[in-house]
Formats: sequence, structure tokens, C-alpha cells
Amino acid sequence: MTIHDFDEIRPYEPEEMPVVFEELLNDRQFNLLMKGFVPWLPKAVRNGLLRLMFKGVKTSQDFQIRFMKPVVKLELWRCTKGASFAYPRSMDKKDRYLFISNHRDIVLDSAILDLMLYSNGFERTCEIGIGDNLLIYPWIKKLVRMNKTFTVRRGLTAHEMMRSSVLMSQYMHFAINEKRENIWIAQREGRAKDSDDRTQDSVLKMFCMGYENDNDNDNGNGNVIDALKHLHIAPLTISYEHDPCDYLKAQEFQAKRDNPAWKKSKQDDLDNMKTGIMGKKGKVHYELSPCINPWLDTLDPAMPKKDILRLVAEHIDHEIHSRYRIYPCNWIAMDELDGTNNSDKYTAEDKADFEAYLKEQIAKVSIPNPDEPFLRERMMTMYANPLRNYLATKN
Repeated sequence: MTIHDFDEIRPYEPEEMPVVFEELLNDRQFNLLMKGFVPWLPKAVRNGLLRLMFKGVKTSQDFQIRFMKPVVKLELWRCTKGASFAYPRSMDKKDRYLFISNHRDIVLDSAILDLMLYSNGFERTCEIGIGDNLLIYPWIKKLVRMNKTFTVRRGLTAHEMMRSSVLMSQYMHFAINEKRENIWIAQREGRAKDSDDRTQDSVLKMFCMGYENDNDNDNGNGNVIDALKHLHIAPLTISYEHDPCDYLKAQEFQAKRDNPAWKKSKQDDLDNMKTGIMGKKGKVHYELSPCINPWLDTLDPAMPKKDILRLVAEHIDHEIHSRYRIYPCNWIAMDELDGTNNSDKYTAEDKADFEAYLKEQIAKVSIPNPDEPFLRERMMTMYANPLRNYLATKN
């Protein structure tokens, strides 16, 4: 296969970047966005400065480093109390990996990872899988494709979904093994609203769809293991002290409870994106697990495919759960919900601060008749579940 077999979903190639950049500068909605950042600058001056910054940018990785790196560094300075990164020292920084992670933020999960990889000497940043339901304006689609993003199509018929899944899987294998790029993708479609992070078997099944091997064994199950090894999967754990979208998720739980037919709008998606980017997060920690290929070699290829996928999902979950960074608020939430006593893990000041934080977040809920006890329980569950899953890996 060639890169042009993936034109409908892939990031832009170097020869496309200058043309798309000019299209972006001439987009009315993009200009309104830029005007909001620097309202005192005339459009001609603003675009002239952007063209000057773009000079020397040839690839999407160049674009990430020139434009996105300073934005993400500013975001971490403004909206966190510090961000840390850990990875196995045996990990080859020149190799390529599929980083599969729990999902905390629509935009920042991959953006922060890119900064962490670049700052720690990894040779490549990541190509990013993002749902097309978020690409609601042409300028957003252009901007993210300049930023090493490939499209995950949503809302398809069963037949369309099969074709889309095969194409995306083929592209992921092509990107890692032919283009020599890293990839970031979430372990499930959408975020776990209650922070009970679990890898969907369907995501792993999709990984295997695009793998081609002439040496399949009779039942094809060994080929599942080969397909997963071909992607060099490395689980990634993302830990936020505070999730700025926690009240929006709790609000969504009540909206669905009160009206089972309720569905998120495009505006809801935009509100989540904006809140996730601009909201306060406390401390943030990213931690990589080793590539799972050596563990995959221990599996029996004669097992049924569904059992292989289940075991792989469980292993990825264990790797993610065991590397959560646990904060005082996690212990406080679990103690309240489960009746446990871990008061040695936090201070009275920690508890008072978390109570004040919850009260402030619940006050932001904007649906009719907010059920405060229900909203509080939903938010506390979001903070308790990572700790529950972390402790389960220690048993």
C-alpha cells in the first residue's frame, strides 16, 4: 500500500502543508479565533506573523514543535501545578510504538504526550487518532491534520464501520512500520465518564483487521498475536489530580438519568473541549509501560481469538492501572464512598480543599433542577475509581 491509499483519513504530507496553511489563514472562522487571542492586531499583521512562524516548517512534526509545543507548555504553566513523565529506561527512543492510554482530555491527552516525548529525547512525536465528530468546522479538520492527526470515523452504518475499521487499522500498521511514526490512541471510544478505565476488546480487534501476513496458521489466532506485535503496543497511564470536566460528566449522568433520550450536542462537545483545555487540573502525571511484545510471546496461539483479545485487554488495563499517580483526593473520595479509613494518606487541609473544590464544580452545573447529592456521588466516583483499580493490581 502507498500513502495515497489513506488520503481520506491521514495527516498532511510535507508537500501539502504550505497550501493548507494558506487556506487556514484565509478561513473566516479561524481568523475570528485568532482575533480573540490578539484583538489589537490587524488581520494582515496577525497573518504576517503566522507566516513568519511557519517559515522553515516542512512536516507535521515541524508544525507540532514550532506551533504546538509553546502552546502546550503555556497550558501546563497556566492550568496545572506541574506535569511529570516516567518511562522505562530500557525503552528505545528511536523505535516506534502504539501508545494506548486511558482517556482524560479530548485535546490534551496526546498534546501533552507529544511534549513529553520531545522533551525527553524520543525521536518522533505521535500521530493522533481523533473522532471526526469533533471536526465540526473545516478549519478544525485542517488544523488537526497539520498536527499529525488521522481521522477515526464515527456514526457509521455497520457496513461503513467495517470498511472504516479496516482502513484505519491498515493505516496504523503502515504508519508505524513504513512511515516509522509513533501513534497515540485511546483505549476505548470516548472517555470513561466515571474514570473506570477499561480497554475495549473492539479496539484491539480493530488493530488486527489491517494486518497482512501470508503465514497465517489454520485458525488465524496466532495471526492475532502477530498483528498486535506488529504495532509495538506500549500502554500509557494519564493521571490528573483534578479533572476540569468532572462537573460536565456528572451533569451528563443526571441529564441521561432524567431523560434517557438525551444526547450530547455539538455545542456540548465544544464546551468539553474548551473546559478540558482551559480548566485547572492540579498535578498531572504521564507514565509509560514497557512494550507488551515480550508478554504477547507468552500467549498460547491456539487459544480462541476472543480469549486472546480478552487477555490482552486485561493485561493493558493492569499496566495502566498499576501506574496511576494517586493523589489525596482519590483517597478522600474512596473513604467517603466505601466507608474505608485511609486518613493517614491525607490531611485535614487536603480534605477541606477537596470539599471546596467539589462545591465550586457542582455550582457550575447548568441543567434544570440539579440533584446535588447525585452529582456529588458521580464526581466522587470519578476520583475513587482510579484508586480502586490501582489497589486491585496490588492484590
